Amino acid sequence: MASLYSIPLTLNDGTETDFGRFKGGVVMVVNVASKCGYTPQYAGLETLYEKFQDRGFEILGVPCNQFAGQEPGSDDEIAEFCQLNFGVTFPLTVKANVRGKNQHPLYSELTKFKTGVLPGLVKWNFEKFLVNRDGDVVARFAPTVEPDSAEIIDAIEDALA
Repeated sequence: MASLYSIPLTLNDGTETDFGRFKGGVVMVVNVASKCGYTPQYAGLETLYEKFQDRGFEILGVPCNQFAGQEPGSDDEIAEFCQLNFGVTFPLTVKANVRGKNQHPLYSELTKFKTGVLPGLVKWNFEKFLVNRDGDVVARFAPTVEPDSAEIIDAIEDALA
């Protein structure tokens, strides 16, 4: 199996990097959209990021337009929307596909982690994957699970411990 850390990423500002930038930390990867019923979760994600960042926690937002066209904006428009409306400071990638034949390699690996309610494919915007310090996916949360839920807080605390 390929290491998550070797998977290339292009950040929203055009920076070429790879998932290795998060090596040694705990990261939550979330496919995001600006025109979704779950869009207000950006605020909760930013709060999580601020709360745990100094302990080695990161969030990576992956804008995706595959679900009902809910992320139609350009990369610049997405960044501006997130900053102005939710004060987002965590990194975002360029828009990417999280499923289908052009699925981003990061999501090809992340979706191998299955739970009873979330097997295989990403179902909708704001699905969350938690990756531990060793680069293993240790939890997966449905879009309906709010960032400030006890379930997510406990999983982050466990991964950071």
